Amino acid sequence: MTEAVQNGLDSRVEFGGIIEGSGKHAFTLKIPRNSPLPVLISVPHAGRDYPDSVTNRMRQAGSTSVRLEDRYADKLAAEIARLTGVPLIVAHAPRAMLDLNRAREDMDWGMVVGEKGDLPRHSQANRRARSGLGLIPRRLSGFGEIWKDRISNEELEARIEGIHRPYHSAIAHRMEQIRDEWGAVLLIDLHSMPPLRQRLGDTDPPLVVVGDRFGSSCDSSLAGTALRFLELKGIPATHNRPYSGGYVLDRHAVPARGLHALQLEICRSSYLDSELLEPSERLAEMAGLVAGLVRELGAAAARIAHIGGIAQAAE
Repeated sequence: MTEAVQNGLDSRVEFGGIIEGSGKHAFTLKIPRNSPLPVLISVPHAGRDYPDSVTNRMRQAGSTSVRLEDRYADKLAAEIARLTGVPLIVAHAPRAMLDLNRAREDMDWGMVVGEKGDLPRHSQANRRARSGLGLIPRRLSGFGEIWKDRISNEELEARIEGIHRPYHSAIAHRMEQIRDEWGAVLLIDLHSMPPLRQRLGDTDPPLVVVGDRFGSSCDSSLAGTALRFLELKGIPATHNRPYSGGYVLDRHAVPARGLHALQLEICRSSYLDSELLEPSERLAEMAGLVAGLVRELGAAAARIAHIGGIAQAAE
């Protein structure tokens, strides 16, 4: 179920999904009345609404949750959305409960007790869960097992129905609306990453990684636009290495239908304090930089829509 409220005259906010154990909404979607760009920003990994039923079952709740979160990427995204006037969907359900950048079948079934229900237990995606970071994360490098015990199939299905399904339905619906209005839409899936190592031959480690699933999730001009913008701004960046994007891009990107998607990974050191725990004064600067990138990408998406419209008219 989704609830909507007016947020002044310029936007409305929709609340959707439910966090099992707390009754809180799983996400919010802020929709400006008149967005100047065919862009939607999503933030799937910054949720911090932890029910007691979840933290009580974690072995090291404090340190593990920080490691799993895209720490305060929602605050960074909120400022970017404010500066650009584009819609923004933010998950409040924590990644520890359910990873929105994984397919529902991408599950380590050793975590689950009880009957299978209607969820498939074997798939190509399921192989990725063996690393410990499947639909429900199981282990972290350097920390070991996250949970004290396993969950029931009923709990898993409740999280999927309360968090996963409505979040992705909301993205799909909003992308279709923007595409219908503009002729094309660009989903920017915003994440944060721990500091990367300096690559051989580079003067500085990358601060941004642009992911397009190796060219499959969007028109090639969009990734090129992003990389050129960052180069001109003097921001070290890489393309698809080490992050090319995940389920969000796989699920929602259909370039042939005008549905494009990019993943942006922003280094946490660029907007958090030295401990990578709290927002720093650099957050405003990084938000301004990424807002400029969003404007460039939005303009490029609008051009793609215009070219597509001309082609259809010619046919």
